[in-house]
Amino acid sequence: MPNIEILDQQTIDKIAAGEVIERPSSVVKELVENAIDAQASAITVEIKEGGISFIRITDNGCGIEKDEVKLAFLRHSTSKIRSVEDLFTVSSLGFRGEALSSIAAVSQVELITKTVQGISGVRYVIEGGKEQSLEEIGAPEGTTFLVRNLFYNTPARRKFLKTAQTEAGYIGDLMEKLALSHPEISFKFIANNQLKLHTSGNSNLKEIIYHIYGRDIAGNLLEIEEENDLFSVSGFIGKPLISRGNRNFENYFINGRYIKSALIARGIEEGYQSFTMQHKYPFTVLHISINGTFLCTSNTNSS
Repeated sequence: MPNIEILDQQTIDKIAAGEVIERPSSVVKELVENAIDAQASAITVEIKEGGISFIRITDNGCGIEKDEVKLAFLRHSTSKIRSVEDLFTVSSLGFRGEALSSIAAVSQVELITKTVQGISGVRYVIEGGKEQSLEEIGAPEGTTFLVRNLFYNTPARRKFLKTAQTEAGYIGDLMEKLALSHPEISFKFIANNQLKLHTSGNSNLKEIIYHIYGRDIAGNLLEIEEENDLFSVSGFIGKPLISRGNRNFENYFINGRYIKSALIARGIEEGYQSFTMQHKYPFTVLHISINGTFLCTSNTNSS
């Protein structure tokens, strides 16, 4: 029987990266969510070859302090929670502190960042989890991530990726969901030098629906806005005549995060039951806001 041994740190990091980073869209999701949490009002995502060879994400957010750049790439490092109690009220899109460490473990990463207070920016290069360089440079306020050659050092994982066109499709779908979930942010998505999506960031959700789904759907929407002590719901639902044969057009977001929920889907579909044919599903873009502090207090009182 083989002896039991503890894996070396490099192997551990690559295994952990596989739990967070499954494909190029995982990289885009983690980095764009970080940009949103950094209070960016404009985010640009550019990819080549489906994001396998090249991903660039630029934001105008708060940036990262020079002395925190290296720290940001360590496992479990995060600016979003401080203790286990914070998990009950966390409102950011990410908090685990795994994203940058995992991305850097399986790709070649270049970070350029500058804070509002900073006199100059910082350029940091890390490849396969190993630091290459750290230097001061001139840079605009915000952060730019360049991620090259995803899974270059883990060929077994790279082999399971789909074609570049399919991977680009996953990223395109993700960008549409992000634009719908945050109409107050201007998103730009460029694939192989072609502009695929550009939103204004003027908080007009219906305008974004028009850009993504077209005139027919945008012209057959009903606006929803309700609120009670537990949660609020706002957004748009489609008239029965634009129902579809699958659930792909059911979009709902909780506290700015896109989710899939059988419970919410069933509630929406039951409301449409007497207005649509069997096996037809409605169009929805609904923002659900839940007060985590209230829920945490309620659970504490009930126990």
